[in-house]
Amino acid sequence: MGEQNVRLNKDETTYQAFMSALLGEVQALETLLDSGLIESGVQRIGAEQEMFLIDRAHKPATKALEVLEAIGDERFTHELGLFNLEANLSPRKLGGDCLSRLEAEAQDLYRRAREAANRFGCDIALVGILPTLAKSNLGLDSMVPTARYHALNDAICALRGKEFDFTINGIDQLSMQHDNVMLEACNTSFQVHFQVSPENFAKNYNIAQTITAPLLAAAVNSPILLGKRLWHETRIAVFEYSIDTRSNVFQERGLKPRVHFGDRWLEESVTEIFKEDIARFRIVLTTDTEEDPQGMIERGIMPSLNALRLHNGTVYRWNRPCYGVHDNVAHLRIENRVIPSGPTVLDEIANAAFFYGMMAGMTEQVKDIRELLVFGDVKSNFLAAAREGIRAQMNWFNDTHLPAKQLILEQLLPLAREGLQEAGIDNDDIDRYLGVLHDRVSLRRTGARWALESLDTMGDAGTLDQRLRCIVSSMVEQQSSGKPISQWELAEYCVEQDWRDSYRTVEQFMTEDLFTVRPDDIVDFAATLMDWRHIRHVPVENNDGRLVGLVSHRALLRLVAQGRAGRDQKVTVQEIMNSEPVTVRPDTPTTEAIRLMREHQLGCLPVTQEGRLVGIVTEHDLIIVASRLLESYLDPSE
Repeated sequence: MGEQNVRLNKDETTYQAFMSALLGEVQALETLLDSGLIESGVQRIGAEQEMFLIDRAHKPATKALEVLEAIGDERFTHELGLFNLEANLSPRKLGGDCLSRLEAEAQDLYRRAREAANRFGCDIALVGILPTLAKSNLGLDSMVPTARYHALNDAICALRGKEFDFTINGIDQLSMQHDNVMLEACNTSFQVHFQVSPENFAKNYNIAQTITAPLLAAAVNSPILLGKRLWHETRIAVFEYSIDTRSNVFQERGLKPRVHFGDRWLEESVTEIFKEDIARFRIVLTTDTEEDPQGMIERGIMPSLNALRLHNGTVYRWNRPCYGVHDNVAHLRIENRVIPSGPTVLDEIANAAFFYGMMAGMTEQVKDIRELLVFGDVKSNFLAAAREGIRAQMNWFNDTHLPAKQLILEQLLPLAREGLQEAGIDNDDIDRYLGVLHDRVSLRRTGARWALESLDTMGDAGTLDQRLRCIVSSMVEQQSSGKPISQWELAEYCVEQDWRDSYRTVEQFMTEDLFTVRPDDIVDFAATLMDWRHIRHVPVENNDGRLVGLVSHRALLRLVAQGRAGRDQKVTVQEIMNSEPVTVRPDTPTTEAIRLMREHQLGCLPVTQEGRLVGIVTEHDLIIVASRLLESYLDPSE
């Protein structure tokens, strides 16, 4: 969540004071490193559990503040969205039964969250991106009302200077515009922390970068966003877009986004990262800082380095370096941010065990990872894993190229086992967690593949909204059973769901795959299009995608009656279209759409967002709604 006592950087004086403090804290960190005052020789682990709140319809529930109050546990906190929760697991030394204790705590937190959510008619979903999220969930009214989040949103919007467009290509393509940071709330993760010694930080960090790709390939659980099948871990792309502060000018110049993987190996010290991020990324938030960190060090007090930590928290590396102080002992750790939430707590701990084992094992076996791989291949592996998951191809040591599945099963799982054994982890825990990961990889049954295969098996049953609800329903039921994803049954279309929850607003059932014409098209084309596609209305849009009219089957009949139809008649669409059609927004209630169609005797309603055509609702769509309603009233069993 980060520091909450923050301010938006609004004036030059504030900026200058904070920058001065930031530079001073970097020097203080260098003093701590040079003086050997940062803890060494101890390996600690920790994690952060993020989760979605969902309502009885398996859609986002904006009840975070109420649920947090009901939980009453300081380990829990809010995240950006009112439909998100975060829980911080206790740090513990790597060794013995630390993994099973980590799982026990995570299971307890998951149980507490569910119990509290249930009091408000809600539940918990562990998934990287909730399949039932809609764009209407991503407005500022769904953001937790804190100073930090509003300041962050204002700062990012000011730096970007406008709405931003982005496109993600997967099985489907998602193209959208957005104007705030709430896209970040689409993502939930299971972030793992690994404390390392300062003298080995560069080596350990480079290893973390190297193993991130195969770790991600085995863990992917975010394939669906806004109804589109995209990357196996779509979080990676979405997060980059959501926190992108670059204007067009800076993008063209090649300035890095604030969410990034990195472009080179770390050479010597953690300070390289902090210095680069201060040099590259503008200060967006400020906070109260310590007046004299150097003087605190001289007095034997470890400084918190509030300015450095805040700025570091606004730059989102997938492996983030972290400085912390506990009981007046300073330490360094690596926070790996790529693991998505879910599919189960057991799967999450298996992912964590895989990461910790690879970190420990490779640190022992590899002298310098830079001699075995070029960084470009490491970054390429990361992007391939995000896109393809367990099917990705990996560039590996000594210029080899092999599938992620083979790499994990033949090389990295044995390496992780040796690393955990060297760390003194109980053999039963090693067998349990690496066994879960082994089964998942062997069967290629990641959370992403389970969701996509489930969607495929449902075919065209019901609406897309209903199918996505069925996926979330099955997901929540099976993750509460505790069975790992490798043992899950595919989700099936569930007719027993309350169908009304899929028809409350027009965006839930509108047609988005549209066939349109332009104003200067000939009428013959519009008529032929209607015949080919068996439709009675064709929207008319300009080259910017803005709705400028509507052609109806009735208008074509009128043209025939007037004797103006035929190939010799060069009548254009503009001459017969309705240039002021009645429209609705995606979030328009279905009852309002029905009223409009009845009142104006309409056969369809184009759906627009700020003038741009995004869908259409027709009489046929509403007949489906009406038929379900009649069935429920007339069926005596209902």
